[in-house]
Amino acid sequence: MDESVHARMARANMGLSPVSMALAAADWAMHLALSPGRQMVLGQRALALAQQAWLSAMRPPTDEQGSALPDKDARFQDESWQHWPFNALKEGFKASDAWWREAAQVDGMTRHHQHMVEFFTRQAFDALSPSNWPATNAEAQQRARETGGQSLARGYQNFTDDLKKQQAAQQETDPPVLEPLTYAVGQDVATTPGKVVFRNHLIELIQYAPTTAKVYPEPLLIVPSCIMKYYILDLSPANSMVRYLVGQGYTVFIVSWRNPDASDRDLGMQDYLRLGVMDAMAAIKERTKAPRIHALGYCLGGTFLAMVAAALGHRSRAEQNKAPQRRREDAGGLDKLPELASVTLLAAQTDFSEPGEMGVFIDDDQIQALRQEMDRKGYFSGKAMAGSFQFLNARDLVWSRSTRRYLLGQDEVDFDLMSWNADLTRLPARMHSEYLSSLFLNNALATGQYRVGGVGVALMDIHAPMLVVGTTRDHVSPWRSVYKIHLQTDTHVTFILAAGGHNAGIVSEPGRPRRSYQIAATEDGHGWTDPEEWAANAPVREGSWWEAMDAWLKARSGKPVAPPAMDPAHVLCDAPGEYVMVRYAD
Repeated sequence: MDESVHARMARANMGLSPVSMALAAADWAMHLALSPGRQMVLGQRALALAQQAWLSAMRPPTDEQGSALPDKDARFQDESWQHWPFNALKEGFKASDAWWREAAQVDGMTRHHQHMVEFFTRQAFDALSPSNWPATNAEAQQRARETGGQSLARGYQNFTDDLKKQQAAQQETDPPVLEPLTYAVGQDVATTPGKVVFRNHLIELIQYAPTTAKVYPEPLLIVPSCIMKYYILDLSPANSMVRYLVGQGYTVFIVSWRNPDASDRDLGMQDYLRLGVMDAMAAIKERTKAPRIHALGYCLGGTFLAMVAAALGHRSRAEQNKAPQRRREDAGGLDKLPELASVTLLAAQTDFSEPGEMGVFIDDDQIQALRQEMDRKGYFSGKAMAGSFQFLNARDLVWSRSTRRYLLGQDEVDFDLMSWNADLTRLPARMHSEYLSSLFLNNALATGQYRVGGVGVALMDIHAPMLVVGTTRDHVSPWRSVYKIHLQTDTHVTFILAAGGHNAGIVSEPGRPRRSYQIAATEDGHGWTDPEEWAANAPVREGSWWEAMDAWLKARSGKPVAPPAMDPAHVLCDAPGEYVMVRYAD
């Protein structure tokens, strides 16, 4: 009965625990009520912001030529926002937003509750922005006048079309209705030629056909996140990282994760490490006979890779010290794996003490609500996962999109990354629960408490050189959190900070305009450099960071050799394989 009540309340609150939200609100309200000094400061601040908003509306800031400066906020950059009364609405809203952001900060609150109050305050004001409503959106009214009302008519049509799609998706049908993807997998995206050369219950391993006369002797294994379909790294031919790397002379393998169903509810983190990363590495060694490989992991795939790399480093150091190996470690299959020539982590956290916006969803109450829902289904649905990511960046993914479609009457331009984003994936109930508990709640990997194959591992055991990439606008893996790898390892680390977000910052092919990155290396024994200091001193380079990654890998590769033969006995089917084609409505 309790679980049923809690589950219904969580669903009514967009999957969030009402207990957790109520505790955060009570923590804020009680501390503010008992802080008369803070109340006085906030009162004075309200008067100052109101005066500033009035002056800005009366005398907008101008450049040297006397022209009005565009607003820094993308929602108000259209010139129509410079005119009365919309400039007053805009400035009043910005003043209120600034005041509430300050009011959300009260001394004495727990760190998590502080984060929740700040996050939901921002979400509330993003929803209340005058740019979201036809009566207060200056740009929408200007566009309506210019088009004779046609923009509003098109916007209304877009709204009704989206409403019909949502209602159809909510109807119970067996099997559920799945809309076709705009970019077909294997035809428009995931088209790099290759073969599936290994398959188990959890993964398919794809080996790509060489396009150069010679290749580097170290194969390159790519481990994408199981939260996403692998072809985020093999989109259209023009922006496929896989195709780019194959063209640079690497023998590329990639893991394609199985999209689980209710029967996979008991698959856990150890299964993902063993069947996912370790089996893939062992298969590469068996098929290419290469004693060393490069390994690259993206997002959660990078976290998995870091765990396995730490376990391999632990084993290697034990062998060097001639320490006895535990039987349980040998049973984990580490003795069958190749040596790591390098480890590359893309937007992958290894320290979860500061998880950024994702931390809003992580506490004991939230995880309990999630477990109850997952126990009922056997998995964490892709639809819920996509909704969580949308919620994290609601300003861009929800409100700005709605403004363009419904108020300005603009048709949405679909592209490969957007189509990929609609290709939902699930996570098994046990794996997702263990992931949240061990990493987000207990930060076990960063503190040396995580176990691989029964053996405790620490990231300082990684002795392979590391290339670590963060992105400037990442809501999933904030770059300052990714940067903490410097505190956890005792090996060479080259850190790249790329412009963009969690996905677009990684998919950054050469030739794309307005792309840049910063890069700097830290050698063994260098000591700690604060992330802000690193960002201030690391040189900025224009262009794609893929080229820097290519140069870094080549510097750690052997002399090119003839491509390894692909044994027909190992070929199961053509790329992109079967697992990537499995789709679910939720």
